[in-house]
Amino acid sequence: MAYKITLKKRVIKALSNINEPYYSNIKQNLYSLADNPRPQGYKKLKGRDSYRIRVGDYRIIYDIFDDELVVDVIDLGHRKDIYE
Repeated sequence: MAYKITLKKRVIKALSNINEPYYSNIKQNLYSLADNPRPQGYKKLKGRDSYRIRVGDYRIIYDIFDDELVVDVIDLGHRKDIYE
């Protein structure tokens, strides 16, 4: 059962500013969330109902809505900037 991936505008903007080889890896991991929204290495964030996965030096933060089969990607950024 595949989930639907939704991206916020700031995620699309951040993705357009990322260079190769990170761009391809991040894009591949974003699409793989549709098949498995809880991949190996994912973590639940403290203080909110969001999850994160690591892709190199970048982090993808997202929410999972199991009842609607939706993965809502909230933020994307470098590890030093993402949690601020």
